[in-house]
Parts: sequence; structure tokens; C-alpha cells
Amino acid sequence: MTSIGKNLRTLREERNMSLEELAIKARVGKDTIEKYETGEKIPNNQTILRLSTILDVPASELLNENGKK
Repeated sequence: MTSIGKNLRTLREERNMSLEELAIKARVGKDTIEKYETGEKIPNNQTILRLSTILDVPASELLNENGKK
């Protein structure tokens, strides 16, 4: 799992958000969110910005190797 995948899953779970709910808000498929979280797929820059807005964190927090700052 990539650091963005771990961070994405942690942030999503902290907000009690399902894969499906995040996928709808991010305008991607549920399977895509799952692939981001497992590291099978890496989101592009536009999607990273969208996810950070939805999760109310700076994009750097999603990308940070150590998670939250």
C-alpha cells in the first residue's frame, strides 16, 4: 500500500465515510477508490486535489509519507 493509499483510507475512516460515499463525491468509481487505497492505482493531481477538498485536508497530508502533520 502506498502512503497516499494509507492516508486516504485513514482519513476516510476517520470521517466515517464509506468507499461508495467518497467515490460519489470524488466523481470516480468505488473500485477506483479501493485501488487508490490498496496502491494498485495512483490518483492524478486533479483527483488528489478533489479528495483533499472532500476530506478537508491539505493535499500534502494525503501525499505525506508519515500521514498527518
